[in-house]
Parts: sequence; C-alpha cells; structure tokens
Amino acid sequence: MRDHPHEGAAAPGADGSTDGGSDGTGRPAGPGRVPSGAHAEIPEVWHGSATNRIQWLLAAIGAACLALGIELAVDSSWTSGLAPLVMAVVGCVAAGLLVLFGTLAFVHVAVRVDKECLEVRCGHIGVPRRRIPLDTVVGAEFAPQVTPRHWGGWGYRWRPDQGTAVVVRRGEAVVLRLGDGRTFTITVDDAEGAVRAVRGRLRPRKGSPAGA
Repeated sequence: MRDHPHEGAAAPGADGSTDGGSDGTGRPAGPGRVPSGAHAEIPEVWHGSATNRIQWLLAAIGAACLALGIELAVDSSWTSGLAPLVMAVVGCVAAGLLVLFGTLAFVHVAVRVDKECLEVRCGHIGVPRRRIPLDTVVGAEFAPQVTPRHWGGWGYRWRPDQGTAVVVRRGEAVVLRLGDGRTFTITVDDAEGAVRAVRGRLRPRKGSPAGA
C-alpha cells in the first residue's frame, strides 16, 4: 500500500493559504480587526446587549435620597421653619430622581441591526433611544477596549474630538463612521458580530467594501 505524504494536511483556501487563523488576506486576524471570511454568517436581524451591574449600586443611592426626601416631607420634626424643610425635601427628591434616571437608563443597552438601520435602546424601558439609518453610515470598526474614562463617564456622552457614544461598561465596542464625518460608539457584547452585520449591509449600498 502506497503512502500518501499529503494525506491529512489542511486543504489550501481559495487564495492558496492554509492558515486557518487568517482573515482571507494571508494576514492573521489580530486585535481590533474583524475576520472578514466569506463563511461568516450574517443574520437577518442582529441583536446584542451589554449590562453594567455596578450601576445598580448607584441606583440604590438614588433611591435612598428619594426615600429620605419623602420621609422628611411626611414625618419631619424640624422646628427651624418651613423654608429649610421645603428646600431639604426638594433637594433630596431631585437628587434621588436624577441619580435614579441617570443610572437605570444606562444599566443596560440593547442594539438591533436590520437591513435598514441600527437601533440603540438604553435602559430596560428603552429610553433614551437612537435610530441610525444604514444609508448614513460609511463604515464600521471594532474597538477592543473602550472605558468610561475615555468619554468622561458612563451614559450617553458627547465629545467634540471623538463624537458621540453610549457607554454602559468598559470593554469591546462598535464604532460607526457616519457620512457627516462624525462617529457613534456603542459598548456592546459581541461587537465583532455587530461590525460584520453592519458591514455586510453596507456593501450593496455603497458599491465598495464597508469599513474601508
């Protein structure tokens, strides 16, 4: 029986490469790059999300401020006058509501990509919300590490030198390049999948590889 020295060897790809870790260009897929293989399946509708449980601690602080304000209003023993009491109650309630909204609205983010748009819904009630038509997007990139410090904190952020972002936790994110020159960044789990979903829908619209 004759030996077959090449039996069991990896079959070369269409470009002659046998490196299973390449992205189809002969170069290994490194950090910050999204594999662009032809076999990557793009779902009809892509869903992704991200959650920051630390925000619940801040929400508890906001709830405590709100409860204190209500307690002062209902059962107060202040004898120094009505005006200081009203100011204390209003201050506690306002601070509590502000902290509650600012944290609960950004404890969770949900991202949806379909053939028409990318939609971002913040919080468990979906507010604030932003809908970006894909015909206004010229590219999508994968960011391996985004932190609140880069944007000045958690939440819906804007910086003139960086664009707009929804940051609910540190980690991977998708960065959209818009036709007006601005960028929109969203921290979301499986950001690489989001980039593939966006790029796959930009190619037929733009007539050129998306993200180029």
